Amino acid sequence: MNLYHLAFLTFLSLSTVLAQPAKRIYLANDDHTDYMWTGNEAQYDSAFVRMLDYYMNQIDSTKNEPDEYQTRWNCDGSYWLRTYQKYRSPAQFDRLIGYIKSGHISSPLNSLVSTFGAQPTEAVLRGMFYAGRLERRYNLRFPMAVCMENQTLPLGLSSLWAGSGARYSWRGVCACASRIQTRLGSRKHQLYRYMGFDNRSVLMKWYNRHPKSVDIGGYAEARTEPKVKNPLSDISSRVPLLEAMCDTITPNSAYPYNVAGAFGYGWDDLETYNAPIFSAAVRQTATPTRKVRVSNEEDFFRDVEQTYPTIPAQSVSFGNEWDLYSTSMNETTAQVRRATEKLRSAEALASLVALQDKSVAADLETARHSAWDAFGLYWEHDWTADGPVSRKERADWQIRLQRQITSYVDTLYDRSVAALGKRLPRGSSAAIRFYVFNPLNWERSDVADFQINLPDPVRVIDVSTNKEVASQLIQKGGKRYIRIWAEKIPSVGYTVFEVRRRSGKAVQQPLAAQVRGEYIQNRHYRLRLRKSGIISELVDLRAGNRSVVKAIDGRSFNDLGTANPDAGDALVVENAGPLSVTLKAVSRDPIAHTVRVTLFRTSGTGMPDHGMPSRIDIEDSIQANFGDVKTWAFSLNMTNPTTRHEELGAVLTVKKEHRGGHYASQNARYDWLTFNHFATLSDSNYGVTLSNQDCSFFKLGQSTPDSLQETSAQLQALAGGQVDGEKLGIIKQNGAEAFRYSFAVTTHRATFNASEAMRFSLEHQNPLVTGGITGTSTVNTPPVFSLLTGSNPNVFLWSLKPSEDGIDQGLIARFWNMQPTPTTTTIGLSRPIRQAWQTSHIETNEQVLQPAKGRLSVQFMPNQLNTYRLVGNK
Repeated sequence: MNLYHLAFLTFLSLSTVLAQPAKRIYLANDDHTDYMWTGNEAQYDSAFVRMLDYYMNQIDSTKNEPDEYQTRWNCDGSYWLRTYQKYRSPAQFDRLIGYIKSGHISSPLNSLVSTFGAQPTEAVLRGMFYAGRLERRYNLRFPMAVCMENQTLPLGLSSLWAGSGARYSWRGVCACASRIQTRLGSRKHQLYRYMGFDNRSVLMKWYNRHPKSVDIGGYAEARTEPKVKNPLSDISSRVPLLEAMCDTITPNSAYPYNVAGAFGYGWDDLETYNAPIFSAAVRQTATPTRKVRVSNEEDFFRDVEQTYPTIPAQSVSFGNEWDLYSTSMNETTAQVRRATEKLRSAEALASLVALQDKSVAADLETARHSAWDAFGLYWEHDWTADGPVSRKERADWQIRLQRQITSYVDTLYDRSVAALGKRLPRGSSAAIRFYVFNPLNWERSDVADFQINLPDPVRVIDVSTNKEVASQLIQKGGKRYIRIWAEKIPSVGYTVFEVRRRSGKAVQQPLAAQVRGEYIQNRHYRLRLRKSGIISELVDLRAGNRSVVKAIDGRSFNDLGTANPDAGDALVVENAGPLSVTLKAVSRDPIAHTVRVTLFRTSGTGMPDHGMPSRIDIEDSIQANFGDVKTWAFSLNMTNPTTRHEELGAVLTVKKEHRGGHYASQNARYDWLTFNHFATLSDSNYGVTLSNQDCSFFKLGQSTPDSLQETSAQLQALAGGQVDGEKLGIIKQNGAEAFRYSFAVTTHRATFNASEAMRFSLEHQNPLVTGGITGTSTVNTPPVFSLLTGSNPNVFLWSLKPSEDGIDQGLIARFWNMQPTPTTTTIGLSRPIRQAWQTSHIETNEQVLQPAKGRLSVQFMPNQLNTYRLVGNK
C-alpha cells in the first residue's frame, strides 16, 4: 500500500468518526421488585426501607463529585415510597422527597411492577392515587410509568398513563415462561411514541430481546446474568454494546439514535447494594467520543426529547401473557372486578350526600387508601406463583387485597345508600318510601328491585307523578323484593316511590314473557334453553326472525363445554311476572353449574313501548372446583364478522394492524384478549353485543398464541384456569367451589357503534340503586333530583367522586368520549359551577377552566378520557 492510499484511508476513517456525534450512554440502577415472589410482604417492606436508606447515604457521599458520577437510584414502584413513609419518621421521608425533587431518586406512578391487560380501566387509575397524593402535598410530578418483565402490553394503557401525567416509560421483558419468547428479537421500533387513540402518548424505550443471549432488552439490562462474579466488569460491558447499537449512519438502521440506555440491575434479587460500582463503571468507560452517566432514567428521556423531537408513533396492542394468570383465582379476581364497577354507584351516591353532609365518609380515609393500595398491588406481575414464596402464601395475599377493596366499596355503598335515605322525607308514618338512583349520566328507564317484607297485594306509586308504576314481587338470594319499572330516572339522580297496600284486585297484567317447555319468548326474542344450560336457539324477532345462534366446533351459545345438551334437571320458571320472567337450568355436564336466563317486558301499563332495552340477562354460576381451563362459548350465526371490544381505556378492532385492526403484526400474543365491559361481533348491518362483568379475557374461535382467528363468529369467555399449564398460576382455583358470571346480550340492526355498546353494558352492570327513605316529614327535598348532567350523549361519565383531598376541594368528574372524533360537552351541576380545573386522572390540577353561567363547556380529542375538578356555589 503506497502512502497515498494510506493517507486516503486515514482520511476516510477520520471522516467517519467525525460524522458520528458523541454517543451518550445512560446506566440506571434498580432492584427489580418481584413482590411476593422473591420475598414476602415483610421481607420486601424491610428491604425497601434498608435500600432507600443506603442509597440516600450514597447520594450524600457523592454530592461533590461530577454530576455524571453521582449516585442515583430508581424505584420501580411508588409502593417503595409508601412503605418508607410508613416505617420512617416524617423528617426521614422529607429527606427522601428532597432527593426525588433533586433527581437523584426516581419513582414511577404505578405502585409496583404490574400486569395491566387483566385490569378494568378505573382499577389502573386508582392504583396510582398514592402518587397523586404525593404530587399535591409536595408540589412535584412523577413523569414515569413502567410495566416490565411480562412480554405483552395493552394499547389503551398509554392514554391512561399520559392522562395521569406520565411522559416516559421503558420495557424490559423476561422472555421466560412465555409462548412468544422467540418473537421478541426484532421490534418494529425500539424507541417510539406509545400512543393512544386520543393522541396522548408516552416516550417508550423497548429494546429487542433475544432469549439466551447477553444483549439488552431484558428487565435487568445493566447485567448479563443472575450470578455475576465481577459486577464492575459486567456493568462496564454494557457500554460498548450500547455504543455499537447507536447507528445514525447505516441506511435503515435498527436504532438510528446516538442516545442509549441500559436500565435495571436487580434481576430477581431481594436487595441490591452497588452504588459505587455504577459510578466506577461510568468513570471507566467514558471517552472523548462516548459520554456515560449514572442515570435516573428520566435524564435519558429528556435527552431523547431534546435531540430527537420527531419519534415514530405506534398504537397497537400486544395482547396478554402473564396478565392471564389472575384467572387461576377467577372468583377472587371477579370480586375485585365487581367492586370496581360497584364503586361507580357508591361514589356517585357519596358525592350527592357529601355536598350536604361532609361527615358521611370522613372516617373511611384509611380504608380508602388501603383500597387504592390494593388496586395497585392486586395484579402484581408475579402471578406466575412459581418462585420462592409458596402458592398458598401468594393466594392468601391476593385474597387479603381483594378484601381491602371489597370491604371499602361495600361500606361506602351501604353508608351512602342509607345517608341519602335519611335526607328524603318518608311521608306518612304508614307509608313505605324508597328512592331509585341512577349513577349514569343519562336519563334512564329500567327495572329496579327494592327489598320488602310486605305481603301481596301492594302497588307502587311514583311520588312525582302520583301514578302507579308496573311492579311484581320476586325472590333473590332467599330475600323478597318488589321489582318496579322505574321510568326516566334522571342523570346521576333519583326519583322517589311509595309502596301502598292495594285495596281490591289489581288489573291482571300479562307475563313479560311466555314459557313453553324449553322456549321463552317476548316481543324481541325467542330462545331455547336446554337442560344443560346452553342456548341452542336464539331468534331475533325484530330482524325478520333472524337466527342468531349457530354451533361452531361443537359448541353453542352460553356453552360451558357440555357433551349432552339435554343433561340436566327439569327447567324451572322463576319470578314470572309482568316485568320479567326467568328460566333456570341446573346441570352437572361438564361440571355442576346453574344458568338463569331472564327476558323483560317490552310494553304494557306503566311502561312505554320504547322503554325496556332489548336485553337478555344471563346469570351463570359454577358450583364445583376445577383445575382445567373452562370457557363459556358464545357461537353466532354470522359470516366473517368483525369483533370490537373494550380493552383498557380503548375500544379495539380485533384484527392485525396491517389489516386495519389494532393488534401488532409482530411481537404479540393473540389467543386471550382483554374482556372489559363488552365485546361486539358485527357486520355492516347487524351485530351482537355481549356485556361481561366477571371474565377478564376472551378468545376468538380457535386463536392461538401465534395466530388470530379474526373473522371467527365464536367468542369464548374465560371462566378460569391455568392457561399456560399447572406450573404457572394458582393450582385448582385455590380450592374455590363457587363462581359467578354475569352476561347480557343484545342485538342491533346497524353497524357497530361504540357509544351504544358501552351504554348497553354500563346499564347492565350498573343496575338502578334503591334505598329505603327514613327522613322526617320536615325534610325539604324534592322527589326528583339530578346532581350532574352532560349535554353530549356520546361523552360518558366514567367516575364521579368527592376529591381525594376532601369535599371542600370539590367533586372529581371523569368523562370518556366514546366516539373517534373530537367533540365538546357542557357539564352542569345541581348548583352553579363556581370554579373548575382539568386535572390529571390522579387528581393533580393541570389547567384552570372558566365556567360560564354556572356551567362548564369542555373539549375532547377522539376517544379521550378527561378528568375535571368542579366546585359549586354553596
